[in-house]
Amino acid sequence: MSDIQITVSSEGRSVEEGTKAWQLFADSPDVIAARVGGELKDLAYPLVEGDEVEPVAIDSADGRDILRHSTAHVMAQAVQELFPHAKLGIGPPIVDGFYYDFDVPEPFVPEDLVKIESRMRKIVKEGQKFDRREVSDDAARVELADEPYKLELIGLKSTATGDVEGAAEGASVEVGEGGLTIYDNLKRDGSVAWGDLCRGPHLPTTKRIPAFKLMRSAAAYWRGNENNKQLQRIYGTAWETKEALEEHLHRIEEAQRRDHRRLGTELDLFSFPDEIGSGLPVFHPKGGVIKREMEDYVRRRHIEEGFEYVGTPHVAKEGLFYTSGHLPYYGEGMFPALDMDGQDYRLKAMNCPMHNLIFRSRQRSYRELPLRLFEFGHVYRNEKSGVIHGLTRVRGFAQDDSHSYVTPEQAPDEIRHLLDFVLSLLRDFGLDDFYLELSTRDDSKPDKFIGSDAEWEVATKVLEDVCLESGLELVPDPGGAAYYGPKVSVQARDAIGRTWQMSTIQYDFNMPSPPRFNLEYVAADGSRQQPVMIHSAKFGSIERFMGVLVEHYAGAFPPWLAPVQVVGIPVAERHADYLYDLTKRLKALGIRVEVDDSDERMQKKIRNAQLQKVPFMLIAGDNDVEGDAVSFRYRNGEQENGVPVDDAVERIVEAIRSRVQV
Repeated sequence: MSDIQITVSSEGRSVEEGTKAWQLFADSPDVIAARVGGELKDLAYPLVEGDEVEPVAIDSADGRDILRHSTAHVMAQAVQELFPHAKLGIGPPIVDGFYYDFDVPEPFVPEDLVKIESRMRKIVKEGQKFDRREVSDDAARVELADEPYKLELIGLKSTATGDVEGAAEGASVEVGEGGLTIYDNLKRDGSVAWGDLCRGPHLPTTKRIPAFKLMRSAAAYWRGNENNKQLQRIYGTAWETKEALEEHLHRIEEAQRRDHRRLGTELDLFSFPDEIGSGLPVFHPKGGVIKREMEDYVRRRHIEEGFEYVGTPHVAKEGLFYTSGHLPYYGEGMFPALDMDGQDYRLKAMNCPMHNLIFRSRQRSYRELPLRLFEFGHVYRNEKSGVIHGLTRVRGFAQDDSHSYVTPEQAPDEIRHLLDFVLSLLRDFGLDDFYLELSTRDDSKPDKFIGSDAEWEVATKVLEDVCLESGLELVPDPGGAAYYGPKVSVQARDAIGRTWQMSTIQYDFNMPSPPRFNLEYVAADGSRQQPVMIHSAKFGSIERFMGVLVEHYAGAFPPWLAPVQVVGIPVAERHADYLYDLTKRLKALGIRVEVDDSDERMQKKIRNAQLQKVPFMLIAGDNDVEGDAVSFRYRNGEQENGVPVDDAVERIVEAIRSRVQV
């Protein structure tokens, strides 16, 4: 055989014709696939002249996806071996795991998952080979005649105009552009144990699955449509080592401990009354304190940063949202029309159309720019019931929404200004581990975006340049832009390493344009020019930001945000008046303080304060009263006795002023 020339990890190599990708990485057990010319391939891929090859390690993002999708296949095989009547839906990798949907006569119960996991371990131990073969559409239909959902996916491939993922979540792992492929799980004797419609790639064999666990089952509508049949979805997770799996399970336990929905009830912060409706929270007095502190802080910061406070209504005539483009491009996210005096009105999903009307209310000069408008605008999104989740995904929420109107030349500086503002705000709330995500247009879906190629290119370049200047990691998000322009979002990691999308900054050249709001300013030469509009939300939504903070702090807020900052605890009833006098002094300084004068024993009072995660406890007994002192106790149990009252007050005031965590 003759040799062929390829490139491996940017280095030229000469290999024998017929060489498989696995032979390049035979000494690297962590490599489980290859990227060839930018496309992921199985290690069994036969190399050809000119291939550019990169290894894919099992602990990389792509490697984990391949591991998890392969484990999903093993799970589906185990399910059909144990439940022969089960019909296959879709089984993609997801963040930190995988799932597979099944049509079964009866819902799965926890005992079923134990049996399935046991069968999976046998399949893994057998070392079955993942073997790829190409099939025609007609041949696939014959082979999968007993799998109605797979047949539907094959039909979807030819009718979805390339967007099978948009037509069914996870479908792109099974069908897409090009021909169909089936992956067979082969036993050691070469016989087929099981097969599935799939685009791949996969691990070489099931033995390359180091650690996995099935997590739970749930109902899921086929293709995410509530009008379709309800299937049973099994969720699992898979990791490159047993240690990584254990760490993940520990993070899940920690996340459950920090769940803001549970803590919201325990700390009496907020609730979701059925009488009001799903995704519409109410804030109790203690939650109201946190919400007010957040609002007061961000309102003051906006004014300091040059923004002017405005206010707009919750509803508007439907035509406004056609002008802005929201109804044509975001209509599914808006609530149905309200008939008022024979005209259709809509609950607003965005504040920007109304801010544009404020800008347009009179002639503007270039001397006014940047013009920065800001409000706490309450908006409403028609979220599907299945995605509503506590405060982090709601139907009604307040945005700290702002819009900067600038000349095109001012846009880069304004975006720098906004990014600095955002990062400083997040740091004040205790989030200091960030990266940036740049969401751009999907050129393959021109009907989902408005504006010219040149406008998108300029807008994207401005955002990208500012992001790169920041020195923060920049991650691309192709296709994630809003219909009217690209955006950068700040992704913040919380105390246990989870990532949350927080603030967003969007460059908009569309809404100010003549077909939309026709916004103008008078330039220095007297001509009328179109401004650039920059959308920015610092919290994103107050509700979601609070939910993130509850989980970040596990409910133990820093003193400046804590609903109750200090609790006075008398050792005996006779010490209560002494503490009440002290609380008057603290309240005069704006400190939120209570005295627990209940009949509970002192240790129970301390325990109650710790459960409510109060930052400071001031305990007073006979010696304290005599010495004008207190025992100063933190919520973690640390205590210092005999602290002079003046010192105790100063400690509390300083902790609140400096926004430290205690």
